[in-house]
Amino acid sequence: MAKILVADDEPDLELLIKQKFRRQIRENKYEFIFSLNGRDALNKLQQNPDVDVVLSDINMPEIDGLTLLNKIRESNPLVKTVMVSAYGDMENIRTAMNRGAFDFVCKPVNFNDLELTIEKTIQHVGELKETLKAIRENHILRMYVDESVLNFMSRLEFESALLANETIEATVAFIDICSFTSISENQPADGVIRILNKYFDVMVKEIIAQGGHIDKFIGDAIMAVFRGDFHLDRAIEACLSVRSELEKVPKEPIQNGFSPKVSIGVNSGEMICGNIGSATLRRLDYTVIGDVVNTAQRLQSVAGEGQILICSSSYEKIKESFECRKIGEFTFKNKIHPSIVYEVLK
Repeated sequence: MAKILVADDEPDLELLIKQKFRRQIRENKYEFIFSLNGRDALNKLQQNPDVDVVLSDINMPEIDGLTLLNKIRESNPLVKTVMVSAYGDMENIRTAMNRGAFDFVCKPVNFNDLELTIEKTIQHVGELKETLKAIRENHILRMYVDESVLNFMSRLEFESALLANETIEATVAFIDICSFTSISENQPADGVIRILNKYFDVMVKEIIAQGGHIDKFIGDAIMAVFRGDFHLDRAIEACLSVRSELEKVPKEPIQNGFSPKVSIGVNSGEMICGNIGSATLRRLDYTVIGDVVNTAQRLQSVAGEGQILICSSSYEKIKESFECRKIGEFTFKNKIHPSIVYEVLK
C-alpha cells in the first residue's frame, strides 16, 4: 500500500480526494494523510517515515510549498513531491522542478490526470527503494565475497533497477516554434529567453489542461506525452489549442514583426517508458522511446507553419472527431515503405 501525504490549506480538497479515490482507499491501494500547512506537513512526515509521495500546494500558511519542497529533499530524499497548485505559470513550474519536484498538476484538478501522476510517481519511488535495498545487501555481501565480483554485481543491480522499463500505450507530440532563430540570432539573450518562456508558458498550460505531461524542452520545442483514456484525442485537442492560443499572445518590440507559429507532429501507439540514461554517470531521465516517438518527431520535421501532422493509423482513430486532409506520402528515415500523412485542420 502506498502512503500519500496531501499538504493543502483548502479543507475541501480532503473531501474531494476521499471521494475520488474511495475505491483505492477501500482496496488498501492508497493511504492518505492530510495537512493544512507546510509546517504540519513536516511533522506528519516525521511521524510517518514510510510516506512515498507528497502532494503539495504552493501557497500555504506557515511554510509555503516551495520551501516545503526544499526541506523534503533535504530530510526525506526518497520521498517524491508532486506540486498541485493554481499557480501553474512557467516560473513556478521551473522553480518547483529545479527544487526537486517530480511533477506538476494544475488546479482545478483533473483527477484522472492526478491518478496517473500518482501511479507514475509511486512506481519511480519503488524503483529507488529497490535500488537502495540492493546497495544495502551489497554492503553485507562485501564481508564475504571477493571485491571484483561485488563490483560486477553492483553494476548489474543498478542497471536492472534504475534502467527498468515498461511498454505503454500513449500519444507523443513534438511542438516546435517555427523560425524562432530569427529572434535568437539578433536579440539580447535575456530578451530571447523571456519571450521563449512566455511562449512555453502558453503551450504548457494547454498541454496540462488536456492531461498531458511535459517530457522535455528541446531548444525551442516541447515533447509532450499523453496517457490514459482517449490519449490521442486529448493530444490533438491540446495541439489545436496551442496553435490557437499562441496567435493571441501580445507582440513585443523585441519580436520585430515575428509572429509565433508552430509545426507539430503527433503519433500514437506502443512505446517504452522508463529511466533512460547512463548507469556510469548515475544520470537518468524518465522518458519514452521507440519507433512511435521517432515517427512523431519526423512528422514534426516535415510540418509547415501551423500544421499538425499525423500518420494514417492515427487518422483512422480520430477521423470522425476531427477534420483532416490528406497531405501525401513521405518516406521517413529507417522506414522501408512510405507513410501516408494527414493534416489535422480543426
